[in-house]
Amino acid sequence: MKVTIKDIAREAGVSVATVSNVLNGKGRVSAETAERIQRIIAEKNFVPSTLARGLKNKNTQLISVIVPYLKRGNFEENPFFWQLISGVEMGTKDHKFNVMLTRVEQDNDLSFVQMHNVDGLIVVGIDADSELYRSILALKIPTVFMDSYIDQPGLYQVHNDDLLGGYLGTKHLISQGHTKIVLVVGKLADRGVDFQRLLGYKKALAEAGLAYDARLVLENGGSMLGGYHAAQKLISLPEKVTAAFVLSDIGAMGLIKGLYEMGKEVPADLSVVGYDDIFYSEYTIPSLTTIRQDIFKKGKMAADLLLAQINGEPVTEKNILLPVELKVRASTAKIL
Repeated sequence: MKVTIKDIAREAGVSVATVSNVLNGKGRVSAETAERIQRIIAEKNFVPSTLARGLKNKNTQLISVIVPYLKRGNFEENPFFWQLISGVEMGTKDHKFNVMLTRVEQDNDLSFVQMHNVDGLIVVGIDADSELYRSILALKIPTVFMDSYIDQPGLYQVHNDDLLGGYLGTKHLISQGHTKIVLVVGKLADRGVDFQRLLGYKKALAEAGLAYDARLVLENGGSMLGGYHAAQKLISLPEKVTAAFVLSDIGAMGLIKGLYEMGKEVPADLSVVGYDDIFYSEYTIPSLTTIRQDIFKKGKMAADLLLAQINGEPVTEKNILLPVELKVRASTAKIL
């Protein structure tokens, strides 16, 4: 028979409320009583019912991480999302929340929020001019926006210093003597992470007295396959390019493979900088010079902000900016 919280309380000789306090780490319970309850829970292999807890607390202990229009396969391909979800899960672990990753298709279907009675959302990289963004706001549930750069006071947001990242990667290549630097991006808009990194790229060029050339900005290179195809575009450029700054590590890995298949070596023929510092970056051949962002911490900070909203707790800062840094490895070299 299934063990219930009442069974635990009866055997421990305490009230159901006392057992609940021990499970949730709340209330005043003596160390001796708490130890006795925990021992009985372990002996009975008792697992608290998330549904029952949700009915009592009026929530389901469930949050969703939404990645708008994420293509099938991109999540499995990109360790960025693994590390991000790991950070979110760590931030929710002590609060006994469950996390689910949700792709939203072009039809902007958010019915899963009501279907599962989701307590809160973490939304990654949304366009503030989109219908999906307006639909999410209309839900009126706790939400944190990540990597979105939404100019609206009062929203909870987490992002890295992407402008600085774009600047640092470009400045590093310039310091090595490169003047023709391709920027490989995912998709450019008038806001968002790639746009901020483009601004940093432009800033570094201007500081060095180098003209910005829009022809050196290649789109649709954010995935491994996209980076692979960007290699062909790069080789076909009329200008002699000596370096590429790819705004994702997996895109940089795809680019390096594409260059290799066309007889080009990195960094002998072309220096390459990536972005993210996913855990594979140090183990590629050559190891990848990249802009490091703390992906795990970003996920955890987003979870902290979301749980504060759900629990009605005050926060000192709703818009969090996290630092980035340059990690120099073997994929870049000075022009001889």
